[in-house]
Formats: sequence, C-alpha cells, structure tokens
Amino acid sequence: MATSPADAGEKKSLILNAFVMMCSGHQSPGLWRHPDDQSWRFQDVDHWVQLAKLLESAKFHGIFIADVLGGYDVYKDSLDPAIISGAQWPVTEPLSVVSAMAAVTKDIGFGVTVSTTYEQPFHLARRLSTVDHLTKGRLGWNIVTSYLDSAARNLGREVQPPHDERYAMAEEYLEVMYKLFQSSWRDDAVKLDRAKGVYTDPQLVRRIDHKGKYYNVVGPHIVDPSPQRTPLLLQAGASKAGKLFAAQHAEAIFTSAHAPAVAKKNIAEIRQTAKEVFNRDPKNIKVLALVTPILGRTEEEALAKYNDYKQYASLEGALTLFGGWTGINLDQYGDDEELRQVESNAVKSTVEGYARFSPANSKWTKHTVAEHVSLGGNGPLLVGTPSQVADSLEEWVREADVDGFNFGYVLFPQSFQDIIDLLVPELRARGLFWDDYAVPGGTYRENFYGIAGQKYPLNEHVASKHLWTKEG
Repeated sequence: MATSPADAGEKKSLILNAFVMMCSGHQSPGLWRHPDDQSWRFQDVDHWVQLAKLLESAKFHGIFIADVLGGYDVYKDSLDPAIISGAQWPVTEPLSVVSAMAAVTKDIGFGVTVSTTYEQPFHLARRLSTVDHLTKGRLGWNIVTSYLDSAARNLGREVQPPHDERYAMAEEYLEVMYKLFQSSWRDDAVKLDRAKGVYTDPQLVRRIDHKGKYYNVVGPHIVDPSPQRTPLLLQAGASKAGKLFAAQHAEAIFTSAHAPAVAKKNIAEIRQTAKEVFNRDPKNIKVLALVTPILGRTEEEALAKYNDYKQYASLEGALTLFGGWTGINLDQYGDDEELRQVESNAVKSTVEGYARFSPANSKWTKHTVAEHVSLGGNGPLLVGTPSQVADSLEEWVREADVDGFNFGYVLFPQSFQDIIDLLVPELRARGLFWDDYAVPGGTYRENFYGIAGQKYPLNEHVASKHLWTKEG
C-alpha cells in the first residue's frame, strides 16, 4: 500500500465539518436543558442560516447533517425514553433546510444523510439534483442503508431487509443513480435557443432503461445535469459489506470510534481494497473522524465546562441512543451489574471496547456506559486547551491516517464558536488548516479535493464511466 502523508511525516491540511442533526442535543442527549444551548431551535430556519454563516466565516469545508427514519425504541422496548429525553426525537428532514443555508453562503458544502432502502432512486435523484442546482454544486450525499427496525415498520416492512441484502440493494441503487446523474443527459443538452424555440436537444437526452433485481427505471432523468452531476459521496459503513461498498463508491468516509487504534484497521482495509479491487488511489478516499471538543483557554476552564455540562446530560437519553446504535437493551441488567461478566457476548465485547480506552473505570455498569456516551456519543470527548486538543487531533491523523474531523457539539452553537475562536487558530498555526477555500465559489467536490475544475467524480471513480460529455 502507498505511504500515507502521516507515515511520511507530511502535514495534512485537515478537512473540517460540523456534525449536526435536525433535532435537539444530537450526540449529547439532555444538553438542550442547558441555559446556553440553542439546539432545541432546530425547527427555526434562522437557526440553520446563522450556523452556516458562522461556519463559513471560519472556512469550514462543510456541514454534515445526520438523519434517521425511525425512533430509538430498543432501550426498555419502548419509544418513551427517546420521547421524554429528546434523544434524536423529534427529528425533521434535513434536505429541506439546505437551500436556505446555501442562499446566505458561497463556499461551504452540505452533506445530507439519505437512505437507499426506503426510497425509489428516480425520486431521490430528482431531489438531490434539484438541491445541487440550488446550491450551485455544494451538495454531498451521505449514503446509508438504515439500521433501525422502527424505520422499517413505518415504511412498509415488518423488519429491515437483512444487512448484506441492504448493501446489495444499495449497490444497484448507486448504479441507477450514476446512470441518471451522469449519462442520461449530455453536458450540452440544454440549448435555450430562443430564436429556434429549442429548450433542450432531444438527441442529447436518453433513457437509461435499467432493469435489475431490485429496481426497474426507464428514465431519462427528469432534471438536467447539475453543477456536480453526482453529489459528493460520503459513507459510514464499518461492516464487511459496508467497507467493500465504501472502497468502491465513497469519496469521504465518516468513522465513529473512541480511539484511533479502533479506526485504524478499518481505514487501512478500505484503502487497500480501493486500490487492489477498484484501482483507486487510496489517498482520494478521505476519512473524517467524529470528535467532540470541550475547549478552554486553560485546563481548568475546559474542565469546569465539562463538569457543568455533565449536570445536564441525560443518562436515559444516552442509554436510548446506545440501544439504537447497538441493538442492545441495557435495561435488562441491574444497576450495579458488571457488564463484562454477563452472558451476552455482544454486550461484553461492546463494553470491553469502551473499557479498553477508559482504564480509569474499573467497573462497567449500564450507568458507566451511559456516562461514557452521554457527552459526544460514540466518539471521543476531547477536553482541554487548544494545544491539548490539537495534539489529540494530530494523534488521530498520525495513528489512524484520518484526513479530517466531523466536530460534534455539546452546546449549540457555543461548541462551534469555541472551536472557531480557540481551536482553528491553533490548527492554522500548526499548518493543519487552510486560511481560505481552495476554490472560492467552487463546488463541494472542488473544495474537498482542492482542485479547481474537479466538479464531477474523479476519473478513477466508478461513476465516471457513465459520464456523457461532448467527447462521448
């Protein structure tokens, strides 16, 4: 495998995204109760407009918006804990707000989570192309296959399709999307010839006539080519099927782990598969790790914030999220029961993974787990000065070979303001973050790769074989 910049001692210019969701608290359930938190205003368009302007002023690459299609109802076999604590409930639809954020910005990108399992590709292609047009090419699509049975029950199924079948469906789904985005219209199909009265040349628009196991789509795409044609493709699968999918399709991978050592192996495997199976340059798959910083100008200030925030964290909300993420209902265990000694291998292995990187906790009960995930969710919580947090980020780059970070928040928008005021200057001083967008006014993909003119997927990407240009 090729030597990475981290191995070679080179400085990577980090990709920085804000990690949010159209709900209160997101990865820190219960923090909506804090007097300085505004996350509960997520249904107010001004809330998102202000965030986009704030992050663009600091030259963030993008805003990554998570999503789910059902409630977290594994814990206590009930949706009530989610409803009461506000643990990613209620949650509104993310694509709807992107155009409003784009209208007040020029450079920042928007990565939106949309599932392939419960929506026809023709319909989604229309929506994504529309928003890519309206944002002037600043849309990214985080491809997920969904993981909640509650979503399946709300969308016509008793349970989810089996895991590997969801990825088989997604594989064909992407093929349909590439045909619609890339090959249904030639680049110059739209003529707008007022003299001749020709809006579009019908010779330059064609059906895709896709017939497959899961989807039959005649086409042509109902939307003309948007600035990127195919939105920037993001993905987060860590399973065997998910890693194979990412190696072929992902331009960016979102990883969520409590320590670099946990993520390192998966990242290396994906990049190796991308090179050996799909003939892609491993460096062109950018990996972003979830981290949640709590920053202070001094250690004491950072620790005081942490202790303040802990008072508002919802342990019930944390166990609710944990249940949704893992499928494990910790309510069945006693308050003082050591989870590394229970009969369930799934529980033991999951908790061992946490305990391995938190040696200070000698006993792991369900309350220990709840405290562990109540601030920052399933990613590391970095508490300290800008220098200390930057050291931790450099450790992630060095050990796991990540290319950037999805910053979670504890308080909205104060956590992001602290990152901008305290951490970003430190990263710039270390040569780890740009001073301005590489391509001002460019597309998400151009600024993501730092290559002017790279609006479409790279030539090595599977989508490129479908591209219909004047040249053929």
